[in-house]
Amino acid sequence: MFFLLSTNNQKLLNKYHVIFLAQSSMIGTGILTLPQRLSSVGYSQVLLPILFGIIASLTLGQMIWLISKYPTKNLFQINEILLGKILGKSINVLIVLQFTLFCADIISDYMHLIQSTALPEQTVTIPALLLLLLLIYITNGGITTIARFCIMTFFLTTGLVYFTHWAIEKGDFSHIFPLFNYNGKEFFEAVKKGYFTILGYELIMFYFPLIKDQKKAYQHALIGVWISIILCLLTSVASVMYNSEWQLKHVEFPVLNIFKAGGFTFVERIDVFGMALWVLLILSTVTIYLWSAKKGLDILTSKRKNYYLYFLVFVIFLLVKLPFDQATQKKIFLVSDYGGYILIIWPIFLGFLYFLRQKQVQR
Repeated sequence: MFFLLSTNNQKLLNKYHVIFLAQSSMIGTGILTLPQRLSSVGYSQVLLPILFGIIASLTLGQMIWLISKYPTKNLFQINEILLGKILGKSINVLIVLQFTLFCADIISDYMHLIQSTALPEQTVTIPALLLLLLLIYITNGGITTIARFCIMTFFLTTGLVYFTHWAIEKGDFSHIFPLFNYNGKEFFEAVKKGYFTILGYELIMFYFPLIKDQKKAYQHALIGVWISIILCLLTSVASVMYNSEWQLKHVEFPVLNIFKAGGFTFVERIDVFGMALWVLLILSTVTIYLWSAKKGLDILTSKRKNYYLYFLVFVIFLLVKLPFDQATQKKIFLVSDYGGYILIIWPIFLGFLYFLRQKQVQR
């Protein structure tokens, strides 16, 4: 059965699927808190999204290099090949757990956002359940359905960029010129917190075997990465121009101030409209993580079972509804964020093991 799982990979994803899978996996709720995460460097944060894009480009190259050595395998299977069955499966369990926590983190953030903007006096249990049902429906369709949903989401939500022009018109253009009035510790803090917001492109290591044109996968994924980086850059520029340094640091969702900077006569709360439309971005991001986690369970058990998906969604619901205050819940979810960092550099470690293995074979 494991042999069938590892070799029966149909090529399902074209270049457009790859572009928007990479792009959609990086958005989520991270971009909403990006200005606050970068606030330790003040107005100088406008340069950091470009730095993040360069780091993402380099690390993505290492990922593609490694996964291309095993074109019919995903990272779960490569872990077992290079690390052995026991250690490989142990690492895979941690990856599945990290993805599950990350899904719960994104959904929890969005539920908190909805409660603070649109439903301040109501619980969000019903909206959370409806969101999870949509996740099951989309993820059940497979990676091709998820990719198509990502493409649709991109074109339906790109109009939100228009809302930034009010903030840019009313903001102070001089704020975007970097002053470099920060020290090394503040810069490191901004990079550490801010890079969380663009995690997601590493998921290509799990759907790579399903890509039709694997030789150009890096170029196609890179386009998606830089689409997201440009969106982060626009968000950062608009936030810096419109918000004060105090607002960037203390307002939980400073991007909402951008939406409130203007409006239409026929829409009373433009920020609520924007946050309602944002659910599509949440779905497109979480479905990719959820599909990858389910794929991990398939490989761990050498079986394909639909109830794995329901089990993962049930765990996500429990994590979202943990009976802890928000600060404690954030500490739990922070584990998944640092796990994302480890996953980004993990291919470098596996690359060394690959070279050692090749040398042993040559001998």
